[in-house]
Amino acid sequence: MWYVFHIDIIKNQRHMKNGIKNILVTGGAGYIGSHTVEALSEKGYKSIIVDDFRNSDKSVMEGLNILCKIKPLYFEIDCTDEKLMRFIFKYYKIDGVIHFAAYKAVGESIDKPDLYFHNNIQSLTVVTKLMNEFGISNLVFSSSCTVYGQPDSVEVSEDQEHKPASSPYGYTKQVGEQYLDFLSKSSQNIVKSTLLRYFNPIGAHPSGLIGELPNGVPNNLVPYICQSAIGLIGPLTVFGNDYDTPDGTCVRDFIHVVDLANAHIAALEKQFSSEASISIYNVGTGKGTSVLELINTFEMVTGETLLYNVGPRREGDIVKIYANTQKVNKELAWKSEYTVADALLHAWKWQKQLVYKRSIQYKIDSL
Repeated sequence: MWYVFHIDIIKNQRHMKNGIKNILVTGGAGYIGSHTVEALSEKGYKSIIVDDFRNSDKSVMEGLNILCKIKPLYFEIDCTDEKLMRFIFKYYKIDGVIHFAAYKAVGESIDKPDLYFHNNIQSLTVVTKLMNEFGISNLVFSSSCTVYGQPDSVEVSEDQEHKPASSPYGYTKQVGEQYLDFLSKSSQNIVKSTLLRYFNPIGAHPSGLIGELPNGVPNNLVPYICQSAIGLIGPLTVFGNDYDTPDGTCVRDFIHVVDLANAHIAALEKQFSSEASISIYNVGTGKGTSVLELINTFEMVTGETLLYNVGPRREGDIVKIYANTQKVNKELAWKSEYTVADALLHAWKWQKQLVYKRSIQYKIDSL
């Protein structure tokens, strides 16, 4: 451990002298994290990734090393391990933190609430404790639209009243936000927090070099669609078609993951010049798309026929929700650029490339 830190500390001094800001990205090998690492590089930042790969795959580093002009560092560390995390804070000059590290599947959280409470809450408290200890003030926190629960209005703004969380996952995000709010009022705190409430990220990098890579059966809709369409798993199940929506299926605000990644850069750069102790933004497209509309769009842009069944409603699902994005558009000068069709096409490109690479690797291993 010390040898690895020692070599990378020497390398990191060069970037510090060149005026490059170092951003600690917890969960940076995950889906949203990896795209944000690439976006940071495009903007001239160096990422220090902390990820124990429990919900990601080390192969993502291959894509990042190709895409990133400024190569990221990465350390295989559990963010709830305060002792190991202290090494990072002690031996690196960190200018800001983007905290992704958390479990994020609604259904899984209902089955395993203990894992979600431990990982999602403890990782955040460890990070903020060390930020205060080492004098680092800039934090962008990965939150979620699930903090709203089932809202009274379909279009939600940041001041919308929070309803009871519909899942343990959503509740951990509510608790995380409340914790950061309490922290912002503490006289011992220097951390400025920007809370980004994501809606539903989908898609992949347009290059097809990084994308969503779930372990096992996908919990999220688009990777399940892609794996089903390519024949890796069976037909998709649509959970409920009798909701109060135009076609009976749940409505979501699906945002391209690259747009979401860029929102993190906008939030971070705003924070560097802001004195606000806590800021909150919805990050979405401002448009709702139903599950069936998503399926039909996938078939249209890919030319594939998708097999699916209709099943019963799933516990924890919100019926319909999409973002009011006026605040993030105005204050961060950010807005989504990609369409749902773009996102599905990029996700399909990533899926096909992934299968191709694995088939080549299988042939090599079989020689």
